[in-house]
Amino acid sequence: MNNVPNIKIGIVAVSRDCFPESLAVNRRKAVIAKYEEKFGKEGIYECPITIVESEIHAQQALADVQKAGCNALCVYLGNFGPEISETMIADWFQGPTMFCAAAEESQNDLIDGRGDAYCGMLNASQALSLRKTRAYIPEEPVGDAAQCAEMIHEFLPIARAIVGLQNLKIISFGPRPNNFLACNAPIRALYDLLTM
Repeated sequence: MNNVPNIKIGIVAVSRDCFPESLAVNRRKAVIAKYEEKFGKEGIYECPITIVESEIHAQQALADVQKAGCNALCVYLGNFGPEISETMIADWFQGPTMFCAAAEESQNDLIDGRGDAYCGMLNASQALSLRKTRAYIPEEPVGDAAQCAEMIHEFLPIARAIVGLQNLKIISFGPRPNNFLACNAPIRALYDLLTM
């Protein structure tokens, strides 16, 4: 019997409205291309909706990845990133979520050469903490397209473990397990896992 969950991860790009949305879109496309080149097309989905500082975009992106059957999510900061709407989608999504961000490729993309998302990752992590929203952030979460593709691939076993735990079934003592909780005290940690 194989009870290892299959993971389908949706990639949602986010952008500040003071940056060109096309920068985040093109960077998302580059990450997807690198991922598919190295790891194949199976288990990855490119959400066509870019969240640009809008709760409505976050709702649309969430509906899109859910419709596509994604059970894991990658919020990709294609540039600085809107910490409110990007953390809203992480808060609403019912599966494992990760964050990663684009590094500057050149200084030709934007005025004053700003196009990286280092500061955006800092704001995202703080906003996630304020919302008490759990998300996976790699140790070095900012990279070029190939590095972000690697980060996403490294997230898959983490997502698989979380999805497996979320679907864990506990068979406990007694014909009416809820009446025998005292007898089940040693498995408290398993009950706690179900609420993560």
